Amino acid sequence: MKALFDTSSLKCSKIVTNCYSTSFSLGIKLFAPSIRPSIYAIYGFVRYADEIVDSFEDYEQEELFHDFVQDYKKSLDRKISLNPIINSFQEVALKYHLQSYAEDFLKRMEADLQVTEYNTKEDYENYIYGSADVVGLMCLRVFVNNDDKKFEALKASATRLGSAFQKVNFLRDFKEDTENLGRSYFPNLNSHSLNNANKEEIIKDIEEDFNEAYKGIIQLPIESRLGVYIAYRYYLKLLKKLKKADSEKIRNGRIRISNQLKLVILTKSYIRYKLNAF
Repeated sequence: MKALFDTSSLKCSKIVTNCYSTSFSLGIKLFAPSIRPSIYAIYGFVRYADEIVDSFEDYEQEELFHDFVQDYKKSLDRKISLNPIINSFQEVALKYHLQSYAEDFLKRMEADLQVTEYNTKEDYENYIYGSADVVGLMCLRVFVNNDDKKFEALKASATRLGSAFQKVNFLRDFKEDTENLGRSYFPNLNSHSLNNANKEEIIKDIEEDFNEAYKGIIQLPIESRLGVYIAYRYYLKLLKKLKKADSEKIRNGRIRISNQLKLVILTKSYIRYKLNAF
């Protein structure tokens, strides 16, 4: 009967993914059926950990996060958890050897409960690695099905893509992070110091990440290439909108991609994929 519990656990991870991210859930649907369950499990796990530190300010966040981490660690030994999200993830973590990446991710999420500013480039890059790059690396382990040679060949591009996504999120969510969460991720940049000049510096850095990431995307296994490519195109379009927007608009609002534009991105990306016109 454990199989039935595992199936229901995975359905929970899928529900979490669909509820929290339309863009990533769309990308996952374009993966081969063989890898979708593992990616749902990864996303559900990282989403819940992030949610604890970002959204549960009216509760004992540190205690809740500690319990979540301890439940996860116990699940690696027990090979089961009564938390369905953790139960789905522990199986994937053990199968694809994701423990070290998950540990780095949890450390960065815990830091969000204490640290509100990242004043040096080193701190900024360490945070991005632990909060985003490792998620990309976990997914890559699944994409290459534990092939160490392929993993090493694509590792650098995967981290650059994770960094690009996270930096776009930081810029898009600038108002939310600074005003509601009291956080400033960009080095030496507070809620009042974002201007068009330093915005352009940030965007140039992100563009370099995207350029390097693209080199790896086109080398991904066919089972995952289209889904990752569409996520890449979506975030690239979001970056272009941020680039056009005045810094004041970013400080006081949130740049979005309309559903109609998402459909256009999906259609164009699919056509390029079918024509092998990457």
